[in-house]
This record gives sequence, structure tokens and C-alpha cells, in this order.
Amino acid sequence: MMSEKIKIILVDDEQLILEGIKMLLSAKENISVDFMATGGAETLSHLENITSDNFPDIAMIDVQMQPMDGFELVEILKKRYPELKIIILSSHYKSSVLGYMVKLGVSAFLPKNSSKAIFIEAIEAVYKNGMYFTKEDHQMLSTYLNSPARKKSLFENEETLTAREIDVVKLICKEKTNQEIAEILFLSPRTVESHRQRILDKIGARNTVGIVIYAVINDIHPVPIKL
Repeated sequence: MMSEKIKIILVDDEQLILEGIKMLLSAKENISVDFMATGGAETLSHLENITSDNFPDIAMIDVQMQPMDGFELVEILKKRYPELKIIILSSHYKSSVLGYMVKLGVSAFLPKNSSKAIFIEAIEAVYKNGMYFTKEDHQMLSTYLNSPARKKSLFENEETLTAREIDVVKLICKEKTNQEIAEILFLSPRTVESHRQRILDKIGARNTVGIVIYAVINDIHPVPIKL
């Protein structure tokens, strides 16, 4: 059982959904819903005005909102707060949407009709591992990536990684810190950080989740699937 409190914010333009999810999670002592918003502007304003101690670990966001939809909000959040983990809530999603959101570094996708157990499992997995993929998600992503053109378009600015950068990617996927990677590869932490930044620049990803997704797509790392 986790001892840390997982801080969550919920964003959905339907108040009933917000209240329902909050109630669903209220029984879990290690999960705290700290803020609920019905729109993107309200969410951004809240995050700009809270201290780092109160900053959320995870944002759960509905993609079908007006006037600022979830896609736009996720893009803004990933630019401003690249390490904020994001779980997408949706009534339905298509493989092309999954691919697009994966490139942005979204950590998980949950249908709104998911069970309480799945909600909690996904939140705890994202908090601990940075991502949560079901078998269905993986199949959908594989289908989307079936053609080379689609695979290329997901990381369209991709440059070839060096052997050393691939070594770093593999260790990032194993959740190693910069210090641990430095010790394993006999490098300085500063050199590892430089490699990490070059990898992000080369593949066009925004954060660590994006690196892991790139590694999975390119068979550098096995996908962490929830079967």
C-alpha cells in the first residue's frame, strides 16, 4: 500500500461527472482530489496560483469540453508543466487520437464508464510508473502504427539516436534516475542530462513518458501493458 498521498485535479465540463469521480475516489486514503474545474481557463488559473507543495501529481481531463477542449488544455499543460502526469477521460476515443495524445506524453486513457477498481489501479500505476496501458490500448496503438507512414508521423522530427543515447533510453524506461544512469554508464550526471535533452529534441517528445512511448514503438523497450 502506498503511504504517499496522490494529489489529483479533475477537469470536466459536466459537474455531475466531477462529483461522481470524486465520490468514487473518496474511499481511498492515499488519493486526494484537491481541485475540480469545469474548464481549461479555470484549471490554468488554479495551477498558476498554487505553491509547489500543493501542486498536483496527476490531472484527469475530459477531452470533450467547450470552449477550450481537452486536447488544447493538454498541449498547454505539457508545455508549461512537462512533468505533470495526465490521464485522459473520454466516452470514446479512436486510435488516431490515442497516437496524437501519446506523442504529447499522456500517461493513460480511461473511458468514463471504467470501474472504480480500474480508476484506482490506473491512478496508482501512473503515479508510480508514469503510465498505464491496457491490452486494448496497446492493440489500438499497434493498429494505428501499422503503416510506416503513421509510425513516422507520430515522431515526425525524429533523428537517429546514437548507441549511447539508446543506452540512456533503455535505462530511462527502467525508471533509473540521472545519477543511477551515470553510475551504470560511467558518465557524469550532467552528461546524462545532456543526453536526455538531446533525446527529447531528436524525437520531438515533451517528457519522460514520450521517451518511453518512443522506445516502445521502436522496439527498444517492451510495452508495460496491464493485461
